[in-house]
Amino acid sequence: MAEVRGEPALGLRERKKRRTRATLIDAAVALCDRQGFDGTTVDQIAAVADVSPRTFSRYFATKDAIATALIDEVLSTVARELVRLPRELGQFEALRRAYIAMAQGTRRAPAGALTSDRLLQIMRIIVTSPALRHAATEYRASAVDTVMAQRLGTTVGDRRIKLIAAVWAAVLMTALTELTDDLTTGGRVEIDDMVAVLDLTYAEFAGEIAGLGQAV
Repeated sequence: MAEVRGEPALGLRERKKRRTRATLIDAAVALCDRQGFDGTTVDQIAAVADVSPRTFSRYFATKDAIATALIDEVLSTVARELVRLPRELGQFEALRRAYIAMAQGTRRAPAGALTSDRLLQIMRIIVTSPALRHAATEYRASAVDTVMAQRLGTTVGDRRIKLIAAVWAAVLMTALTELTDDLTTGGRVEIDDMVAVLDLTYAEFAGEIAGLGQAV
């Protein structure tokens, strides 16, 4: 079979599986954005995706698993940006640049990828669910953590990686909280708003730790 971008072309069965998985995620995003993650059920997601709950369970063990997939959609994009950054950058500055590049890149993303609308939907879903806010900050060796470990020449089990992840999660959630009211009440939030509040929060964080004498 022909190869596309260096990867073997997928067979019909695998293409169908990927389409079904993507359809389930799209259905979950639409429902959770409209009625909240906590108020959405597996049966509802399956119905919107036009599959049975049993089919849903073949792709996602629980509703929480599909939420993890949404978070990972963002983190995978951030990780790709982080790989491109020079290693001499401080780790927090590298994370700031990677997240901003991810957010700005959504403007150019094609349909089916992480577009600006999709990112904003995911952010709304996270901030309206206490369970997802916790999941978004819980350490579980994501794609971003893997790249960070490579930058430091260590493994994802290293305490330094867990510490960087925990501190950065606090910075992110603090920034996101600034936009919660607009995100949840129909206020207009753009990618530029997200970038601006992240930059402001990061600047305040960097100012607070500057006295420690450590590069960020």
